[in-house]
Amino acid sequence: MGGKGSLFITRNVLPPVLFGVLILTLNETRLLHLALGVPEVQLPRMSTILRVILENRAKIARDSWVTIQVFLAGIAIGSAAGFLAALFAALNPVWGEGGLVIISAFNAIPIVALSPIMRLWFASSAFAAKTAVVSLVSMVAMSVNVYRGLTDLKPFSLDLIEAHAGTRADAFFKLRLPNCLPYIFTALRINIAAAMIGVIISEYFAASVEGLGFVIRNTLRTSQLTVGWAYIFITSLLGIFFFMLVSFLERILFRHRGNYQ
Repeated sequence: MGGKGSLFITRNVLPPVLFGVLILTLNETRLLHLALGVPEVQLPRMSTILRVILENRAKIARDSWVTIQVFLAGIAIGSAAGFLAALFAALNPVWGEGGLVIISAFNAIPIVALSPIMRLWFASSAFAAKTAVVSLVSMVAMSVNVYRGLTDLKPFSLDLIEAHAGTRADAFFKLRLPNCLPYIFTALRINIAAAMIGVIISEYFAASVEGLGFVIRNTLRTSQLTVGWAYIFITSLLGIFFFMLVSFLERILFRHRGNYQ
C-alpha cells in the first residue's frame, strides 16, 4: 500500500500542488503582475490576502458557513433527484430516456437567469431559493452519469442473472448498483465545481445579505478589491476541499481496484 500511496501522490497530488506554489510565488514576487500587465491593487499579493483573511476571520467563517449549508443541501437534493430520475429511466426506458432529455435541457439554462427566477418562486425563503438553484445544477450530471452506470453493463450479465432465476431486485443490487458506483463519484466530482459556482451566483441575487457570493459582489461593487479577493480565495479553498474529500472517499471505497493504484 505504501508504494501505491506514493504513486497516487506523485501522479495526482504533487503536480497541482507544485503548480499552485509556482503561481503563488509569481504573485508574491509581482512577476505575475508584470506578465499580466495589471497593478497590485487589482491583483493583491497572497500575503496581503492572508492578512485580510486573518483580520476578518470571524465574519469570513460566518459567511462561509452560510454558503456551505446551501452548497451541501443543494448538492444532496440535486444528486438524489438525479439518481432517482436515472433509476426511473433505466427501469422504464420507453418513458425514462425522454425524461433525461428534458432534465439535460436544464444544463442549457444560464445560472444567472435561473437565480432571479428561483428568487421570485421562493420569495419567502432566501435559503430555499439558493438551494433550488444548486439542486437543479447538480441534478443533470448525476442523472446522466448514473443512467450510464445502470445501463452500461457487461454483455450477457443480465441474461446470466435471469438464468439463475434472479429477480429485478437481484439485478439491481448485485449488478446495476455496484456497476454505477464509480459513475456516482464521477458525477459528484463534477457537481462540486458546478454546485459551488451555482451557490455563489445564487447569492449574488439572493435577498439575504450574507454568504460568500453576496460579499464578493458587494466588495467588488464598492472597489474593496482586496477583501473581494480574500473571499474568492476562501471559495476556491472550499471547492478544493470538497473535491479532495470526494476523491479520498472514492479512493478508499475502490482501493482494491486497479484504477486507483
